[in-house]
Amino acid sequence: MTQDKPPTGEEPTPSSQDLREQVEATREELGQTVEALAARTDVKARAQEKTTAVKQQLAQKTTQATAQLRDKATLAAEVVQDKTPQPVRAKAAAVGGQVRDTAVHVAELAHEKAPEPLLEKAGQGMRMARANRAPLFAAAGALIAVLLIRRARRRP
Repeated sequence: MTQDKPPTGEEPTPSSQDLREQVEATREELGQTVEALAARTDVKARAQEKTTAVKQQLAQKTTQATAQLRDKATLAAEVVQDKTPQPVRAKAAAVGGQVRDTAVHVAELAHEKAPEPLLEKAGQGMRMARANRAPLFAAAGALIAVLLIRRARRRP
């Protein structure tokens, strides 16, 4: 806002047009000040903005963490596969096939005897597993290889 100066007598008296312009400028400044204060006091809007920003950050971090985990699981599976002898890998593949066949058989039995709500939940789990196949297979392969290596070392 402008500061009022006492008239010294040397300054010309402002015209009515000048006074109107000063009043209009003062109104404009006052309007901007009121808008700024209203924005500061609108807690709900500020909270929504903050919530949106936090959600975006969380989504970015989740995507980044998922990618890192996927990469690390793939790398771990490759390292285990490189360090595992061929006979152990062959045995792991055979065991994997047996596990897969047994899982199919158990799934068929469970499907026949399970109530409908349980089947729906199982379906959701299967869809998630199918969506993340590569990391699951990598982790399962690494686990099987580690177990077979430990088993082979225990036997004299």
